[in-house]
Amino acid sequence: MRALTVSALLPDFAGCALSDVPDPATAPGQILIRVHAAALNYPDLLMSEGKYQLKPALPFVLGMEVAGDVVAADADSGFRAGDAVVAGTRVGGFADLVAVDAAQVRHIPAGIDFATAASVGAAYSTAYVGLVRLARVQPGEWVLVHGASGGVGLAALDLATALGCRTIATSRSPDKLAVLTRDYAPDATLPATSFREAVKDLTGGGADVVFDPVGGDVFDESTRSIAFGGRLLVVGFTSGRIATVATNIPLIKGFAVMGLRAGEYVRRFPDKGRENADAIWAMLATGRLHPRIDRRYKLTDWRAAFEAMRDSRMVGKIVLEP
Repeated sequence: MRALTVSALLPDFAGCALSDVPDPATAPGQILIRVHAAALNYPDLLMSEGKYQLKPALPFVLGMEVAGDVVAADADSGFRAGDAVVAGTRVGGFADLVAVDAAQVRHIPAGIDFATAASVGAAYSTAYVGLVRLARVQPGEWVLVHGASGGVGLAALDLATALGCRTIATSRSPDKLAVLTRDYAPDATLPATSFREAVKDLTGGGADVVFDPVGGDVFDESTRSIAFGGRLLVVGFTSGRIATVATNIPLIKGFAVMGLRAGEYVRRFPDKGRENADAIWAMLATGRLHPRIDRRYKLTDWRAAFEAMRDSRMVGKIVLEP
């Protein structure tokens, strides 16, 4: 089969190549899936250079989440050949076939295509763990979402709206903010710099929850834009700078800084992880969530897809289709 393999941890994706590799062998309790769509996530880019928390042994195949048809499954697994399924893989998804533990696989609800299904898991799980499990957001609260045009940021904006929150979306691009206004109708949109006073004016004192996958200067200004008793979710550092905060600032303003690692949360609390997924997929099936596929690439065009994500050209998700 074809697979996007990392054989060396090098910048500019130089250690990645699409190559022919043996089909995966399935262990007991695993499902073999023929991949029809695989979502690209920012951690895929980081893993290609060895900069992510997860560091698989070389060589390895990239790809964290897929959707496709079941090729083979144990008789008692609840799946059978031909079933349309979605799965979280962590690695291995950018390939024609992938073997996945049955616990990580679920049927795709009727009416949802493969590309949309593949785009839900990582982004919406991160948003759900952050907003619901950690921040315990309530209807009517103000949620400030940075990087709102990216896959995870857009999922947070979408979920916050579905939960009845009032939302503010930021982005560096006016064009992307226009797309968000048209398709997701946040209560306000702001540029990703000098937003402090505008947030305070809009909210009457500060955001109740800040969802920050950007870090750097955006994090710094967020500590000045949050309400007393607020929750600041540290999701990532796409700006390239890991920010720090003097502890007198959260002390005086009474806010909490919360680290968000959805994958680790689910591994530590698998029952809650299943509850999270059930809630997300129920909201998707009833039309309360609206994942957005911005670009689709053939697996052979993986480099163009990676470059588009690296350069933040998309609003929503990028999908590879073998």
